[in-house]
Amino acid sequence: MDITTRLEFAAAPPEVYAMLTDAQYLDEVCRATESTSYDVDVEGSTTRTTRSFPAPDAVARFVGGTLTVSEQTVWGAAGPDGARTGDLEMTVKGQPVSMKGRLSLAPSGAGTVVQLTGDLKVSIPLLGKKLEQSSAPAVLAGFGKQQEVGSRWLAR
Repeated sequence: MDITTRLEFAAAPPEVYAMLTDAQYLDEVCRATESTSYDVDVEGSTTRTTRSFPAPDAVARFVGGTLTVSEQTVWGAAGPDGARTGDLEMTVKGQPVSMKGRLSLAPSGAGTVVQLTGDLKVSIPLLGKKLEQSSAPAVLAGFGKQQEVGSRWLAR
């Protein structure tokens, strides 16, 4: 299932990139998503988070009470205007759920736009498409939290 969303920040691309690759920012995002436990790792231009959540009622009977989501983003080099792209991979531990996507970070007006284009897959015969549709809002909500936390972060 195609996933597309857009985040807008009131800061220049280098500042937004610095935020997106800051372990303290990622820690704040993990807390804002109400993770029951989480881990954050940043190595250069690669970020990794692992978060555990109570499973939504719609999928709990299939996956158990907890979902553990791992996300990795590998950012490329900046262009002359600070724009860059990143490859995103998301997996759910022990489940046939994954997402691969591309992030583009680019100047826009007085700020920066971060665009996600991804492909969410739930590899379960017969139920996969339905579970993708029910999972998509949670994925988008997670990116929405990045917008919320990022806007506060940059205002400080």
